Amino acid sequence: MAAQVQASRNRVIPGFGLTMGYTLTYLSLIALIPLSTILLKTAGMGWVRFFATVASPRVLAAYRLTILASIAGATINSIFGLGVAWSLVRYEFPGKGILDAIVDIPFALPTSVAGITLTTLYAQNGWIGRLLAPLGLKVSYTPLGVIVALVFIGLPFVVRTVQPVLQDIEVELEEAAATLGATRLQTFNKVLLPALRPALITGFTLAFARAIGEYGSVVFISGNMPMRTEVVPLLIMTKLEQFDYQGATAIALVMLALSFALLLTINILQRNSLRHAVG
Repeated sequence: MAAQVQASRNRVIPGFGLTMGYTLTYLSLIALIPLSTILLKTAGMGWVRFFATVASPRVLAAYRLTILASIAGATINSIFGLGVAWSLVRYEFPGKGILDAIVDIPFALPTSVAGITLTTLYAQNGWIGRLLAPLGLKVSYTPLGVIVALVFIGLPFVVRTVQPVLQDIEVELEEAAATLGATRLQTFNKVLLPALRPALITGFTLAFARAIGEYGSVVFISGNMPMRTEVVPLLIMTKLEQFDYQGATAIALVMLALSFALLLTINILQRNSLRHAVG
């Protein structure tokens, strides 16, 4: 007991009250108060106008595309991001440092530049688009183009989340499993995946959260066609340009609620996965 009291006195940051007060104040100024203005602005619409705005066919189509494309992009990044992280951690090869730096390019590259670049590459006369055209695949100005853009901007979140966990997993664990007769698939499922699952879920969550609000890289490659390739952030910008501020905040409020529900579900899954991994 005395050791615990002494440890609490020796903490660098003093006191639960001080740190919690700082946390609540900072989060209120940065997140809670700005987000509350969305609710206040929407409150003046009335229920009839609110539901007419957020349940219109155009808005519902934008919701559907944004959420499904974000889930698809985060899922693709979770699969292939694990492969990229595995290669960077487990193997030595020429140009590894360059490849490791390339992973972070979407962090530094302006999203508008990324959108223009992807549109140029995947247009029907682009370097990649002309190769896909004979196969009947069209990327630019389609929902597939939206997914491509979201995969591009979300990859670093998965790689940088999984990479440190892979570095902490001892190679001897895999060798021990192989010695005991486990196949490569069994080793991955029984030894590696339980340790990697929390990090993969975290990477998925971060990639999804970034994708669901992405605007700059999507606005060029999507073509912004209502009912087909229009995403929610673009629709909100359209409402703002039309000075329909209440309509914009109403759409944003629903998107905020949907995003919060999805992220809460993912966090619960992550917590359960981490509990099972520790147990």
